[in-house]
Amino acid sequence: MFEQLFAFSSNLVQFTDQEKQLIESAFTFRQVPKKFRLTEEGKIAREVYFINKGLLRLYYTKEGQDITAFIFKENLFASSYDSFLRKVPGIQTLEALEDADLLVINYDEMQRLYELVPAMNTLTRKIAEQRFINAQMILSSYILDSPEERYRKFEAEHGELLLRVPHYMIASFLGITPVSLSRIRKRLM
Repeated sequence: MFEQLFAFSSNLVQFTDQEKQLIESAFTFRQVPKKFRLTEEGKIAREVYFINKGLLRLYYTKEGQDITAFIFKENLFASSYDSFLRKVPGIQTLEALEDADLLVINYDEMQRLYELVPAMNTLTRKIAEQRFINAQMILSSYILDSPEERYRKFEAEHGELLLRVPHYMIASFLGITPVSLSRIRKRLM
């Protein structure tokens, strides 16, 4: 159950066997069905999830429309992290796009791990740094790239998601309409 988490983390930090036991005791395993909402807009996000299997989508709702902010796949941590850290009602929803197997940790357990396993601080810092870089790249792409260029980058980096995620969700992530996405895909074929 924890093999994927430790394989992922080994690229960033090295945990001792004792530290791994402490980490395992802090997380719980949860299976959720497709369309299950883990965090909802207007509520406080109380957990962070490591995805062993499945996809999670973080999205905003504006004027009745869902706008995809990010799609998390296997071997990634997911949450409405701003809400989780500040303990305030979030402005995002986190939903399972597929049946998912998750490792779950709450805020208090995370704080306990920071004290007991100093390398956990390093792991979360490195993950946060990568998320910051990813966010900068996404923002830069919205400013500098055409919709077609954004699609090409998405296809190159996350092509497998084109088979797993409804295209209207990918279109909203790319900041275009489903019709525009369809036209782009036809042009590139």
